[in-house]
Amino acid sequence: MADGGRLLIIDDEESMLQMLSVVTSKGGYAVTLARNGEEGLVALAKGPFDLILCDLKMPCLNGHEFLKKINELGVEVPIVMMSAYAAIEDAVAAIKGGAYDFITKPFKADEVLLTLERAGEHLRLQRENQRLRQQIDDLQREQGLDGMVGKSSVMVSFLKTVAKVAQYDTTALITGESGTGKELVARGIHQKSGRAGKLFLAVNCGGMPESLLESELFGYVKGAFTGAEKDRNGIFQEANGGTLFLDEIGELPPEAQVKLLRVLQEREVRPVGGVRTVRVDVRVLAATARDLEEEVEAGRFREDLFYRLNVIRLHVPPLRERMEDLPLLCACLLDRIAAKLDRQPPELPPATLAVLLRHRWPGNVRELENALERAMVLAEGSVIKPEHLPENLAGLTEPCKTGIEKVLGTYSLKKGQREMERTLIAQALATTGGNKSKAGLLLEISYPSLLSKMKEYGL
Repeated sequence: MADGGRLLIIDDEESMLQMLSVVTSKGGYAVTLARNGEEGLVALAKGPFDLILCDLKMPCLNGHEFLKKINELGVEVPIVMMSAYAAIEDAVAAIKGGAYDFITKPFKADEVLLTLERAGEHLRLQRENQRLRQQIDDLQREQGLDGMVGKSSVMVSFLKTVAKVAQYDTTALITGESGTGKELVARGIHQKSGRAGKLFLAVNCGGMPESLLESELFGYVKGAFTGAEKDRNGIFQEANGGTLFLDEIGELPPEAQVKLLRVLQEREVRPVGGVRTVRVDVRVLAATARDLEEEVEAGRFREDLFYRLNVIRLHVPPLRERMEDLPLLCACLLDRIAAKLDRQPPELPPATLAVLLRHRWPGNVRELENALERAMVLAEGSVIKPEHLPENLAGLTEPCKTGIEKVLGTYSLKKGQREMERTLIAQALATTGGNKSKAGLLLEISYPSLLSKMKEYGL
């Protein structure tokens, strides 16, 4: 913030104004001076400021009144209040009034600069959060998939394919590691399809007792078994006209596989105990974290059913292959978690983001969401710090200690170089507390080069 930041200093003591002007100008700020609150308002009307340093006790318009005025005007600038007659009540009132911080005179030059730097970082985080949330809104408007955001090349390509697949009723098999968001993809396909106004039903094939699975999927007739006192529609009939998502399809038992194959081929179901078939118009999307080709070879999954499901294969990229999307994902997830917890979304400073970027995320987006929810619960203020993260993340100093392919996630020189650069930049930012000038010195690259690479890697 000390490179070109515009600072407004308001104080009725001429000597204090001059001293603060010299100190902050040496710190790199472009300084404007005002001798009371009314002059401060005039200065604000002439142009925007990045920070305001304001005295509390002044004639004409004091610090509390100045705070109230700029709140009424809707001016959003971090304000640091100062006073030589400070009391706890004054500090509390200033903070409640909207001030970022409160410092007591007399103070050292370093104290002023450090407080302003913190306030500037707060402003930068606010603007970064606004930018990320705007990107999320834009991406979701373009992609039409709630909760599935990404600007990395691998994710952009994947989402374009999803959009194409959604236009047709073709059966699709969604594969990917646990926690990558396979159900979100299925819901997105439904939302962008011609069936969007109809039901979307999701069934976990591995979470239902085998004895009940067939009757739940295909329904049953009265008297089919003990307790079947009347006819009951199955999930396929309930989803008629809409979309049925069969999660963990690899867990489907052999007998149910045979019946599902018939449904996909004939577009009709036969309820348990029934002799007549019922026509259904359902789009089927299936998902699995298993390798179904291996399951077929092992005889645990029918080959004909596999080919019937695998008309279109959609493989959801794991999070470690699209780490450029992590800042966007964090902003999206923090909004969702904050709404659930009835709180304002917290800020994620560079030091915390650097820790998140060093992790390999074997649990993918689900693991990330759990880590952020834990951090939000433990964070006392509006900022998530590294110590609020789970222990396996907070103490992380390097991705892995054995095997270059495990450290970098690849043998490719090109990909490995990018991964190493991103990791070193993230560690330098963490070490310097997000100070980009100091991080550039550690990395031995220029400030503009660092900004360019941070943008490239989504840091």
